[in-house]
Amino acid sequence: MLPNGGSYTSMDSLNYQDIFKEDENSGTKLPPIPALTWEVKANDRYYHWQFKEKVFLCCQRNRYKTNIIHTAKYNVFTFLPLNLYEQFHRVSNLYFLLIIILQGIPEISTLPWFTLFAPLVCLLIIRAARDLVDDIGRHRSDTAINNRPCQILVGKRFLCSKWKDLCVGDVVCLQKDSIVPADMLLLASTEPSSLCYVETADVDGETNLKFRQALAVTHHELNNTRKMATFQGKVVCEKPNSRMHNFVGSLEWKGKKYPLDSGNILLRGCKIRNTDACYGLVIYAGFDTKIMKNCGKIHLKRTKLDHLVNRLVVMIFLFLVLVSMALALGFKYKIREFRTKHYYISSNYKRTDTTESFFTFWGFLILLSVMVPMALFIIAEFIYLGNSIFINWDAQMYYAPLDTPAKARSTSLNDQLGQVEYIFSDKTGTLTQNIMTFKKCCINGHIYGPDNEDTLPKVNPYLWNEFADGKLLFHNKELLSAVRAKKDKVVQEFWRLLALCHTVMVQEQNNQLLYQAASPDEEALVTAARNFGYVFLSRTQDTITVAELGQERVYKVLAMMDFNSVRKRMSVLVRNPEGSICLYTKGADMVLFQRLSKRDVTEAATEEALAAFAEQTLRTLCLAYKEVDKDAYEAWSLRHQEANLLLQNRAQALHQLYEEMEQNLQLLGATAIEDRLQDGVPDTIRCLKNGNIKVWVLTGDKQETAVNIGFACQLLSEDMIILEEKEIVHMLEGYWDSNNNLQNGKGRFLQQVKTAMVITGDFLDQLMIPSSKDKSKTLHQNVPADEAWQEPNQQQEAWPTWWLPQMWRSFVERLGGMRETLRLRGAKPHESPEVRRERAFVDLAVRCQAVICCRVTPKQKALIVMLIRKHRGVVTLAIGDGANDVNMIKTADIGVGLVGQEGMQAVQNSDYVLAQFCFLQRLLLVHGRWSYMRVCKFLRYFIYKTLASMMAQIWFAFYSGFTAQPLYEGWFLALFNLLYSTLPVLYIGLFEQDVSAKKCLQMPELYMAGQKEELFNYWVFFQALAHGMATSLINFFVTLLACHDKGGPSSFSDYQSFGVILALSGLLSVTMEVILIIKYWTILTVLAILLSLSCYVIMTCASQSLWLFKTSPRTFPFLYADRNVLSQPFPLLVILLNVSLNTLSVLAFRIIYQIVKKPRLKVEEVPSEEIMVEPIQYLQRESRARRSSYAFSHREGYANLITQGTIMRRARDTNSELLNDDQPPSEDEIPPSFRDPTWHPRRLSFLVKRKHQRKEKISSEGMKLFVRKETEPKPDIPPPPTEESFVTEQPMEVEPWTLERQPSSMEWLSVTVEDQFQPAMAEQPPSPPEKE
Repeated sequence: MLPNGGSYTSMDSLNYQDIFKEDENSGTKLPPIPALTWEVKANDRYYHWQFKEKVFLCCQRNRYKTNIIHTAKYNVFTFLPLNLYEQFHRVSNLYFLLIIILQGIPEISTLPWFTLFAPLVCLLIIRAARDLVDDIGRHRSDTAINNRPCQILVGKRFLCSKWKDLCVGDVVCLQKDSIVPADMLLLASTEPSSLCYVETADVDGETNLKFRQALAVTHHELNNTRKMATFQGKVVCEKPNSRMHNFVGSLEWKGKKYPLDSGNILLRGCKIRNTDACYGLVIYAGFDTKIMKNCGKIHLKRTKLDHLVNRLVVMIFLFLVLVSMALALGFKYKIREFRTKHYYISSNYKRTDTTESFFTFWGFLILLSVMVPMALFIIAEFIYLGNSIFINWDAQMYYAPLDTPAKARSTSLNDQLGQVEYIFSDKTGTLTQNIMTFKKCCINGHIYGPDNEDTLPKVNPYLWNEFADGKLLFHNKELLSAVRAKKDKVVQEFWRLLALCHTVMVQEQNNQLLYQAASPDEEALVTAARNFGYVFLSRTQDTITVAELGQERVYKVLAMMDFNSVRKRMSVLVRNPEGSICLYTKGADMVLFQRLSKRDVTEAATEEALAAFAEQTLRTLCLAYKEVDKDAYEAWSLRHQEANLLLQNRAQALHQLYEEMEQNLQLLGATAIEDRLQDGVPDTIRCLKNGNIKVWVLTGDKQETAVNIGFACQLLSEDMIILEEKEIVHMLEGYWDSNNNLQNGKGRFLQQVKTAMVITGDFLDQLMIPSSKDKSKTLHQNVPADEAWQEPNQQQEAWPTWWLPQMWRSFVERLGGMRETLRLRGAKPHESPEVRRERAFVDLAVRCQAVICCRVTPKQKALIVMLIRKHRGVVTLAIGDGANDVNMIKTADIGVGLVGQEGMQAVQNSDYVLAQFCFLQRLLLVHGRWSYMRVCKFLRYFIYKTLASMMAQIWFAFYSGFTAQPLYEGWFLALFNLLYSTLPVLYIGLFEQDVSAKKCLQMPELYMAGQKEELFNYWVFFQALAHGMATSLINFFVTLLACHDKGGPSSFSDYQSFGVILALSGLLSVTMEVILIIKYWTILTVLAILLSLSCYVIMTCASQSLWLFKTSPRTFPFLYADRNVLSQPFPLLVILLNVSLNTLSVLAFRIIYQIVKKPRLKVEEVPSEEIMVEPIQYLQRESRARRSSYAFSHREGYANLITQGTIMRRARDTNSELLNDDQPPSEDEIPPSFRDPTWHPRRLSFLVKRKHQRKEKISSEGMKLFVRKETEPKPDIPPPPTEESFVTEQPMEVEPWTLERQPSSMEWLSVTVEDQFQPAMAEQPPSPPEKE
């Protein structure tokens, strides 16, 4: 019933493994080397245009796509046929089309053909206009994106162009803060060693700043525009795919091959940060890019009520067919009897009885077609449009700081807003503001928080510090006094640690210090130390310069021990100016407390402080230090140097040395950072949970960060048991032991306690797509020893991802052996193991009070939504603000886009637009609930009033010889649903309220009625059917008895008078019913009822006038029929009797039902230890202590880059003059096709030096580590493993590169005069050939 790609059936028939078929080698598994069939040649468009691929039969298209994207559904040529195709997938439209065709046949037509044709055309036009408006918005979004500016290398110049002009193989120049237009290979940058810093929050949701690095060969060789123009390298890589964090390929250039991985690739949608300029080669363009591969397709979204109405239309149609067949059989009997009695006129009937009955059947089908009124669908469109406008007009969902109101981009999903059961939310930018603020700290057991507003100083307390950052809002007079007094050594070491132990880089811009940090957490800590007088000024390869309360001190860096998710700490070993050696460490409390020298009062006080910080959902970090003996350091340093030179197990040896050094620490204190949530997020989630709406967080960010935000927004609570991955596997195994029912045994435990599930995308892949035994063995054998190494004396929190296939093997074996005993909810015996695994996981997840999925890709987000829709059959809502949320938004039943700072991709692909997450509460509980209630009441009343008036046609057939003669005037049939009873129905659909908006928010439990589909379902439909049938029976037979055997000039027993009495009785009866059911009365209610009755009076007087009767007696046969009936008192009494019987009987029934109905007592099950008969051993663990939620890295940070000098700027860096060489062309030099009136010359950024800063010298030892002689063999040192080396981005090994001493690599070659005077058309790129 739905278009391809948009049906629920097509989506539900898929499973996780089918959709991931092309990505089955992604994630933690070690796949075989993919086929490298994608070839990209630099600066050669003609090379790529010669490749074609078959589309259909003989049709071909270019294999390499352009960078133009089209997310719209229609264009000028496809709009009409495609939209009509979609609209006639609605059963109701097909039904109306069939009736119109039948009405065009004179032999069987009982009503004029235009009575249905005109409303159907009106309905199609309304829906087409709505779809057109939505699609125009997509076209505008596509145009804005395709016309973004960029600089493409054409000839020997970078010319300003647009994204849509990019092709595979082009060389592109990107400036700071610009968005990457396509997936590109990084060739060079203005940063040292061609590093490039990118922000991927809009791609994968991670807030940490990442770095990409060009190959050494392109870094040294491609150091000016001329060389880039002559670059003829060839990239051979895998075909375009959706694996965001994986890339395999090689660069072939000058007869050599250089391996490529994801660390060399800039993905479309990333933003360039802290890099003046970088240069890349386009590898994938347009829809071949990874982010577009993850965006998914546009699905036609239909509501539950829409599907139900479709099924009801089928039921009504089948009912009408059966009734028409029965009446046709009655006609056959009657006509046979009539011909037997009146044989003398049988010559007038030339057709047989069967033929006459056949035509009568179709006549009845046309006559009774009014029971599926076209007006229902037309009025529904106006109701949907009106409720969408009310959302747009809601002033309480207007966000003044961004000047952004709420917006309903789709007008057909309003009622489904009142039936949502699952909300899938992104984290970064959706729940949080991504703003880190230094909130509190604990030093030596004493907590320092912000001063009260009453005690805040009127003058800035940091005026004495010329380096103070005015953006820091943390003020504490007591702590500031302790710092400036210089008497407390612990306070001094606390702030000194924050100024030294980090990987922040610093620049001076406009005479101000500018920090560049890998994460906002680290920047907040260094900024806090800066304001309290410990200012990080600069760093070199082996020194850090700090201004301590105005005194500049230089510390020599002896070793840096970086963060990762296993260590959960960072340390720096330094020698101070006095010659003492100190180790400064910061990290998670559970890690540092195990390494303290002794337990004292300070540790106990700090633990209490951490518990207090935890209650406030602050992100905590513990600080410790120790003084290192010089002899011990010398011995340790020798072993450290030896470990650095190891070719195997290097990371394991280094970690063991770090562990040895990081012992016997002295606790200094703890910091507390607030990851600021958006306003009202905790209250919104609490209110939604009270409305039985479950909120799942799907984020690409790290687990620690996501869990902390879960506590902050009160999605998680301290009394919840968070299921770990190994426990999930055990419970799923027990799922089958307990006869495939979580209600037994372990399932009972889940109902008695509060549980939460926190999983990663890799773990989800392993559950949904388990490896075979052979793959498991291969995987186990290929895991490096470094990756399997664990911290000594550290309990493993979660099983390594490479153990999962082995763990899952037993579950798969049990699954295969229990096919006959399958008892899943809704399961089928012939289901595949993949579907059973999905169902088992979903059944476990939905029993948890909270679910958080971390490190998930955009496609995985959509697949999780799909699993819930497929196996639970509930209404889902997805909300996000970035491009990584687009696929999830498209897959969910309802997509909500937040207006964020990073692009508008989510907004342009959403159904509703909000400025803040807290507005979701009002959108669902108020507008969603009202819309659902209004539409349900509208449908029920419309069905009732239609049957109450039109069922009389069936009763009349028994008294008209089954001749399919209409009972009512033709104009009454045409205008009853369109005009006479429209306004009250429209009022119900637009303005009806059972409770106020304030009550809706105060009592979110009312929302559950929509989730349970209580207001409109099959039972409600049959109630309306019975009610309408009873009303029609009363009206018909009371009138029939009243006019039985009546005669004379004042009699109203004639056909027309009988029809008029029935019409008035039906109209007034349904009007009284609408008066009874409306709860929200306004002046509009009275006007709607009066205007509807007035329309009947006016139109009846017009259609029964003498002038129209003379004009067309056949079309207007009821001359003065209403006036003749209403002029007599007896007909009026009959009408009054009919209306009174209908109204009083309904009132009596409802009063009796309310008296007899017993109130339903809701008994809440309270968890009790007595009920827990079978405790689960692997869930019995100690009460969860407070754990740090600092945003640890999942891979090694910038420590290696700093200690090797790779990240340091030097006076004569290889690419330091890229900007100087790349001067913007003059207007005359730009080809006409590339001229852009909005183009402006680029500004050059320079580093402004302070007067007090002295020039640092780079030590010779550091240079020896960086520069190698060409004669030295280059050892093949494996990169240090990280926890996610098989999952996300491949860790980049930053090795000391060989600097080729070529004059051209350090000096720029100016463009020759001949090059400058080349014709402009020679530099213009060739136009792509036309598609075949």
